[in-house]
Amino acid sequence: MKKIVTLLLVVCIILSGCSTNNSASSSASSSSQVMEKTQKLSLEEAQKLFIEKVDTEWGYNVMEELTKFKTNEDLGYRTAGSKAETEAGDYIKETMESIGMTSVEKEEYTLDGWTFDHANLTFKDKDGKEKTAILGGYQTNFETNGKKEYEVVYANQGTEADFKDLDVKDKLVLIDINQRENWWINYPVYEAYLNGAAAVLAVQDGGYAEISDEALNAQDFCGPEYTPAFSISRKDADSLLKAIKKSGKDTIKVDFDASSKVEKDTKSYNITGMIEGRDKDKMIVLSGHYDGYFDGFQDNASSVAIMLGIAKAIVDSGYQPEKTLVFCATSAEEWGVENSKYDWLTGAYNQVFNIHPEWSGKVIANINFEMPAHSLDYESSLVQTSYELAPFVKDLSTTIPKVDGVFEKGTEVSYPIITWTDSFAFSIAGIPSSVSRLREEFSIKYYHSQFDNKDTYNEAAFRYNHYLYGTMLLGYDYCAVSPLDFSLRFKELKKSIDSDIMEDVDFDTTKLEETADKAIEAAEVAYDVVEAKNNAYKEAVEKGDYEAADKILDETSELYSTVFEIFKKAEDDLVRLTWEEEVVFPHQIPQSNLDMVDSAIDALEDKDGQKALDKYLWGIDNNWYAYNFSEKNYTYFSDIIEQPEDVTQWGYKRVISKERLYDTIHSIMDKCETGKDDFSEEIKTLKEVEKRQNELLESTVSDEIETLEKLTKTLNSIK
Repeated sequence: MKKIVTLLLVVCIILSGCSTNNSASSSASSSSQVMEKTQKLSLEEAQKLFIEKVDTEWGYNVMEELTKFKTNEDLGYRTAGSKAETEAGDYIKETMESIGMTSVEKEEYTLDGWTFDHANLTFKDKDGKEKTAILGGYQTNFETNGKKEYEVVYANQGTEADFKDLDVKDKLVLIDINQRENWWINYPVYEAYLNGAAAVLAVQDGGYAEISDEALNAQDFCGPEYTPAFSISRKDADSLLKAIKKSGKDTIKVDFDASSKVEKDTKSYNITGMIEGRDKDKMIVLSGHYDGYFDGFQDNASSVAIMLGIAKAIVDSGYQPEKTLVFCATSAEEWGVENSKYDWLTGAYNQVFNIHPEWSGKVIANINFEMPAHSLDYESSLVQTSYELAPFVKDLSTTIPKVDGVFEKGTEVSYPIITWTDSFAFSIAGIPSSVSRLREEFSIKYYHSQFDNKDTYNEAAFRYNHYLYGTMLLGYDYCAVSPLDFSLRFKELKKSIDSDIMEDVDFDTTKLEETADKAIEAAEVAYDVVEAKNNAYKEAVEKGDYEAADKILDETSELYSTVFEIFKKAEDDLVRLTWEEEVVFPHQIPQSNLDMVDSAIDALEDKDGQKALDKYLWGIDNNWYAYNFSEKNYTYFSDIIEQPEDVTQWGYKRVISKERLYDTIHSIMDKCETGKDDFSEEIKTLKEVEKRQNELLESTVSDEIETLEKLTKTLNSIK
């Protein structure tokens, strides 16, 4: 009964606006009264009040508006630094202001921009009928300045062997590509460039854009701007191939009209707005990127829409936040740095490392959004979090009301944060993060294609995710300290130690395991303290006892700083990347390499070179690409990670191993082809690799032990 009365009182206050007296003093008093009364709410009551104000129709309109900003009239595209992206940012800024946010800013930074205007290919099909194919683009430079005649030649998958006896100089090269199972787009494109091709026409042969034979695809390019590439549909590629076959030659002539421009060192803008809280120094940041390929309806107009929709519901509910709520629409998530292996997350990286590095240590948590408005009959909504936030988010997710027709099993929580979303940039900056995770089925079918449009919209999923992430926001707002449980990260570190591999290389993991156990124990005790303080704070806020709440904030100021100190050190010291951008613990890199190299040596000693090639050598660092591409190509993309921090961004120094085995792999391939089985020289080379990887394992484990000991000491200081 008490809750009902309180809620009715809140609604009455909101509707009346407390504005019956026009005097300044009365207005200030009324405003204060609104703040006080709306905050005498339990978390459950605040959640209900928020949910009542969720307006998915309003959010849907935001999505539709964002898709109107485009550089390519046929296909869309609001890409890094383009006019369309800038105009979309201006629209977001205006929308933030219309909601009632304060301190709305366009925050400028420098990046490499890309504008894709058009790419149209005209040719005669096998029946002699003129046909025009509309192509998608990649972040490269190519200008025909009107129609220009080219020859098109088919080069299979674009490997070194495919180009061996093929004349492609100044021609358009058609290739099949599966970026999920084979290799990324930059490798065959660079191979074509080395052979003198004018540009590549890439057709998806599975992996992505599988929804239709008419689908185009776009991905980040990870290569230099002077190696042009475009995307062609399976349907149009088949028509081209049939025309080539009927001609009786290896090529046909086409007219190509294209404009794709990369502009280095241009400007882009992140858009931020705030809902001020009682505490101006502590923040919760919601984020979503607004750049996109094609319509980018789900990826990522839907994320901007849910972020703004949550802000609107908060404002409309009259809820007065404890922390300052920051809403950040980032640009250039898809791509923003030319010739980099780490060319995405550019806007978010700049936001937290260059524009607002002071956010680290002030932001309780980041909630990032990726494609929250679709459901392909998924049983649950998927949230991915930093290790430390997972327990808190799991508990909160159980309070989300059901929405008919979607996510029957509620919410699934996974971890850790991966490199495919802006949340990774937030995390490594020291800001605990979560993200609505991209699902594999959507990724394979619709992702980065023209079929990512409003037909994918699911109102029930959009509504449920409003409820879920709005509740997460409120949950963080009722915390005095970021609710970080470090024990999960340490448990996962211990679990990642592969005892079989370590025994095979005679490595004693006892000290690492014992140190991890001590860290786990200290983390569990520390989290009990954090939980107790947060529960006490929540209780005080729910009662409207701000004297008690502020006292708890004062008492926990050191604890507040300490948990962020621990989180940042864990991100700095315990997060490394494989060559495939998988997030791993440092020891896992030499551990995996040693498993592969030792097994390869065993196979070669058994005179089975093919087994070494097929099962092991490809799994060592970047050596998968040694099998199918030229040495120049392989070397170029092996060295690309050694560029400065402003180019490698969030990947800077996180790849800690680079074993070059090109010569060894090709030597084994040649011997297998000729029937030779003396692999003594190759074994000698691999034993040197084994020695280096053993040294790397020793040093990484030593560093991990040192880090764990320091973190344990800090955790033990929490009383």
